[in-house]
Amino acid sequence: MINLSVNVNKVATLRNARGRNLPDVSKAALTCIKAGAQGITVHPREDQRHINKKDVLELAKLTTAQKVEYNIEGDPRPNLIDLVLKIIPDQFTLVPVEEGEITSHHGWDIDKNREKLTPVIKRCKEKGIRISLFMDAVPQNMAKAAEIGADRVELYTGPYACAKTEEQIKKEFSLIKESHDAALKAGLELNAGHDLDLDNIFRLLELKGVKEASIGHALISYALYIGLEKAVKNFRKACGQIIN
Repeated sequence: MINLSVNVNKVATLRNARGRNLPDVSKAALTCIKAGAQGITVHPREDQRHINKKDVLELAKLTTAQKVEYNIEGDPRPNLIDLVLKIIPDQFTLVPVEEGEITSHHGWDIDKNREKLTPVIKRCKEKGIRISLFMDAVPQNMAKAAEIGADRVELYTGPYACAKTEEQIKKEFSLIKESHDAALKAGLELNAGHDLDLDNIFRLLELKGVKEASIGHALISYALYIGLEKAVKNFRKACGQIIN
């Protein structure tokens, strides 16, 4: 079974399009939690194009009250680090960010970013925050994440999810499997995320070390057709969870 953490960024994107509080991000997150989601994920970007600081603070209170995991994603910029250290979420997923990108599209190059990441990881872990690093499915790089103190890696599943032919799918999933095995060997736990949907997540059930899948865009898009509660339950089923 894989835990489901629902990324509610897209709810905030829709709200921000009109400048009011509709849809309500916290209400949407609570709906996901009531439908059985084990966690809530947010990625507050510097331009605040979706999740903002107020959302982050309100969701911290909500997830604490509801006793579900809170995962904050983002780059190690000072104002975000200060916010994370104030809130103390269950998990902080460090993600490389490039100016102008639509969404995250690659993992960390540890060799180039070791000096930047190591002190941030140390500060967060001293506060009891689990650290996950967003990483490409490159098996030989898993040990590097462990070396700088990460607790988990989140395997970037975009190339696998976007593969078109069966040959490409097998190739990309093979890299995920090899990276999964290498991460476990290095003493890391695993998460997975990006472009996962009901048509491709099933293969991840073969990887017994994957603890959590963070899913936002596909789930929220699917919810437009069938409703948020049912969407969460269907994605939970796809994660191998038993629905009562």
